[in-house]
This record gives sequence, structure tokens and C-alpha cells, in this order.
Amino acid sequence: MRRIENHPVLGPDSSAEVGITVDGREVIAREGDSVAVALWADGQKLLRRSKTGQPRGMYCGIGHCFECRLLVTGDDGSNVSVRSCLTPVRQDMCITTEAGE
Repeated sequence: MRRIENHPVLGPDSSAEVGITVDGREVIAREGDSVAVALWADGQKLLRRSKTGQPRGMYCGIGHCFECRLLVTGDDGSNVSVRSCLTPVRQDMCITTEAGE
């Protein structure tokens, strides 16, 4: 997926870059992105697998379906399960997808 850097109606994207780590890999996101959007923009749509091994990613995009759950390392170092479509990226955020395990 490619970002629209200069939208014909909204104009150029002036959001700041944010560095995050996804499954040990450095990824550049944009301030204001949700984690799911940042991963989509980076080309990663697989976020986890179902109990039967089926691939899962962002589905509803509004937090109702819980299909986009992944782990984010909290301030205390523990991993917290979040809905990636509702969680904004922040600088130095560490994210673990089940796809990366």
C-alpha cells in the first residue's frame, strides 16, 4: 500500500514521522496514525492468526470486531493486548504481532 503524500483536496501530508518497532524491525509511521494504519502503510496486513491458523488483520477499523489485536509493550515493560485500529502510534513504541512470533 502506498501513502497519499499530496492529496488533491486535503493538500500535502505534513504529519511528523514517528519511529516504532514491529517484531524487532524499525518502521517509520506518521504522527496521528493508528497502529493498524501504520502497519498497512508499511505493507503488513497480517496481524495475528485465529485458533485454526487463519490470517487475521484489520477488518472493521472501528474497534468492534477485535480482529486486529496485537501486543504493545507498555511503559512498565509488560505486553498489553490492544486493538490496533484504535491505538495511536507513539515514538519508540514496541509492537509484537502474532505474525512475527
